[in-house]
Amino acid sequence: MDNDNKDNKIFKRFIMSNENRKIGLKSEEEKEKEFQEEVVEIRRVSRTIAGGRRIRFRAVVVIGDKKGRVGVGVDKANEVLDAVNKAKKKARKSLINVPIINETIPFPIESKFRGARVKLLPASMGTGVIAGGSVRVIMDLAGIKNLLSKTMGSPNKLNNLLACYGALNELSLLSQMKEIAANKESKPKKKRLSKKTKKVKNK
Repeated sequence: MDNDNKDNKIFKRFIMSNENRKIGLKSEEEKEKEFQEEVVEIRRVSRTIAGGRRIRFRAVVVIGDKKGRVGVGVDKANEVLDAVNKAKKKARKSLINVPIINETIPFPIESKFRGARVKLLPASMGTGVIAGGSVRVIMDLAGIKNLLSKTMGSPNKLNNLLACYGALNELSLLSQMKEIAANKESKPKKKRLSKKTKKVKNK
């Protein structure tokens, strides 16, 4: 009887551990489904080394949940699939929260990356995303539906994308700073006691 009870306990523990593993796997799958991804560019990159040329592939990937979270990843590998997977991992690590008010950005912002400059302006409802190329991709995956944008300088896709990502990053940082300042102002200020009142209280 004792041996049977021990076997039953071991069997129950085994089932429970398997169920917990399944729950963990489901949560990971849900996390993957949470984000949408888009490959913006795949380019063959060559590098001259001692003994010839080394050819690799560079992938640029954007991921987002269309609810304000977006990330950009750039990486290289010997195979296209490896480069895309590595870029996806980097994009997940670089996720930022973009403030969205009435399906647009709260205020205008401008950012620069190398030779590319991007200017983003808020737009009224029904305007749509007036942007081209890589800027449109990042806006769609961030969940911004109304926006005016202008790209200046370099026509390079990667530079424009990183300039746009930088603008959104600045936007999130500025909005966080404004929230912190507003919270500080809303808190009641403690009255400082003068030296005379302190002396009176001590007596």
